[in-house]
Amino acid sequence: MTSTRSTSAPEPPAHEASAHEAPAHGPPAHDPSDNGAPATSPPRNGLASPAALALATLALLVLVPYAHPSLWRLRLLTALPEGKGLVVVPAPAPTASVGETTLAMETTEQAELRQPEEVALPAAAVELMPAAVASEGKPPRPIEDPSGKAMTPFFRALAAVERKAPGSIARVTYFGDSIVASDFVTATLRRKLQKRFGDAGHGFMLMANAWPGYFHNDVVRFAGPGWQVSRVVGPFAKDGLYGLGGVSFRSQGAGVFSRFATAETGTYGRAVSRFAVDYLKHPDGGRMEVKIDGESREMIDTRADEAASAIATYEVPDGPHTLEVRAHGPGVRAFGVWMERDTPGVVLDAIGIQGCRIRFLDKSDDAHFAEQLRARSPSLTVFQYGMNESEDGELFPLDQVESTMKAVLDQVRTALPESSCLLVGPMDRADKKGEVYRSRPVIPKLAAIQRRVAAQVGCGYFDTFGAMGGSGSMGIWVQRGLGGADLAHPSGAGAEVIGRWLYLALMEAYEGWKASAARP
Repeated sequence: MTSTRSTSAPEPPAHEASAHEAPAHGPPAHDPSDNGAPATSPPRNGLASPAALALATLALLVLVPYAHPSLWRLRLLTALPEGKGLVVVPAPAPTASVGETTLAMETTEQAELRQPEEVALPAAAVELMPAAVASEGKPPRPIEDPSGKAMTPFFRALAAVERKAPGSIARVTYFGDSIVASDFVTATLRRKLQKRFGDAGHGFMLMANAWPGYFHNDVVRFAGPGWQVSRVVGPFAKDGLYGLGGVSFRSQGAGVFSRFATAETGTYGRAVSRFAVDYLKHPDGGRMEVKIDGESREMIDTRADEAASAIATYEVPDGPHTLEVRAHGPGVRAFGVWMERDTPGVVLDAIGIQGCRIRFLDKSDDAHFAEQLRARSPSLTVFQYGMNESEDGELFPLDQVESTMKAVLDQVRTALPESSCLLVGPMDRADKKGEVYRSRPVIPKLAAIQRRVAAQVGCGYFDTFGAMGGSGSMGIWVQRGLGGADLAHPSGAGAEVIGRWLYLALMEAYEGWKASAARP
């Protein structure tokens, strides 16, 4: 039974919700044997990619192939039209339509989207921050926790990892919009947590790029074209079954495949000892083959009398490995893959849904979503939304923003009563008129709503808007190299800063918790 919660207000346009949509018969699959790419690159823009350029050409020129990937990056760096805040190509809004769209493009390594392991902040940006923050000593804002216990389950998991308790893993499941979809912020946070506590694996990834800006650092991913997708941002699955990541992938026939491998360069993600394939058993299920390092490990028949989530887990010797999932006919429905290691450490699932508002998570069947959350068993669940709610302005009433947010968080808290919960507040967002940058008035209202709801449901809260400098800060961030030209997203350096802040705030709270726990 799907979720029945609804709102009276119509959904406003969602400018980020988009996909590589095309007729069902896409180009033939390309199956390379070498998926490697350099580990470092200049600070990136999360919406700048060959796939994003393809979206622009599809939307504006209709089926004209993207021949020059750099054009999209250049577009983001052009001057803003007067009075505009977004330069992202608008995409179709989520609708009540039920169905699928075809991912006609390959999921490939996009080296220009990689976030370097070490990002040198612009000198002008460092001037904005207190010396303690610039040197990674103290966060500009703490984790707010009126209950005093919202973060305790996560801190207990970190403590077990820190003392190297056998089998201990601190899992973080991090939901968000396009910032998270491109592994902005989350890559920095993942790396810093793993540097201190240990690398226990990369975590969850979708089967393929369901959005043009979808990306993961410190892992190698490839998928052939042809997956049929339904998403919580539309088109919707009739049964409301989207897995953990908000996307259901279905095969139309034999040959469509996805591949996941350890990183070939860099410090992080170089080893795995356990793969897990998250898929659906259902009456029209087909067969899918799982290969590891090129050798067939299992042929799975996904047909069953009733629809039910299933997890296929594969142990491998700790080290570099590749897993491939390949459909051998129509009817395979899969959600994603996660990678972990049998060593104490941290795993961070970056679950970004381009164009998403937090209320869209309720498009999923309640029981199914709860089952998926419990299957991951995170020690900490994070929610970073607000950018798309700010695009709505007040077209979607703010009282309903608050009530639907609380409903989703209540559902998650019910599914994971022993897990910590953290809301990461919205960034500032601006419009530009002439040479003047003005923050959108809805941003502080959204921040206040998130702070209030976090306290009500027992979650922690991080005030990103306040940490940036409050009203007017996005214009300054853009001028100092920390904000994107769309006045909504961070630059690569800005994402690094926010990831550092989150890490510092979490560690400050963790050390305080340890000190408190040590007192008689």
